[in-house]
Amino acid sequence: MLIGLVFGTLFNSLSTFMEVLIDPNEFAKVQDKSFASFSNVNTELLWLSVVILVFVFAYAWRFIKYLDVLSLGREHAINLGLPYGFIIKRLLVIVAVLISISTALVGPITFLGLIVANVAYQVMKTYQHRYIIPSSILVSIIALAGCQLLAERVFDLSTTVSVIINFIGGVYFLYLLLRENKSW
Repeated sequence: MLIGLVFGTLFNSLSTFMEVLIDPNEFAKVQDKSFASFSNVNTELLWLSVVILVFVFAYAWRFIKYLDVLSLGREHAINLGLPYGFIIKRLLVIVAVLISISTALVGPITFLGLIVANVAYQVMKTYQHRYIIPSSILVSIIALAGCQLLAERVFDLSTTVSVIINFIGGVYFLYLLLRENKSW
């Protein structure tokens, strides 16, 4: 937690420093690129991303059956005969590729994964991945479409989807922290 605070302060200070140093128009361009935008999807990368997604999903499909066992923890997964290190390394590469594709297409969205995963767990009331993965997909579609609707109809496109998601995600993150703190 302390390391996150230190890095957050460092990056905030560097951002303020760069804002003072460079031309305001150039900084506005940099800041515009640092927020996700679903209206400015990089269409040049879209078909390449679809092809990569097909290959990644085909590769990842063989690891789906291990997810429930992996969620038991390292020791239990090893005791049940899984090659834990092998599977975890492959899954981390799969996650990194999927995140890089989404970031290349629309930009970074910080709290979307936190919102989607936790809401899917709360709605489904189970930790079985055959239910969690489809519900996560559905929750993410609803969240993105709902935030796009808010951005268009309520805020008249004066804000972006990523700002709305980051605000809601930040509030939800604080709620989760306070809820966990109460359970101690």
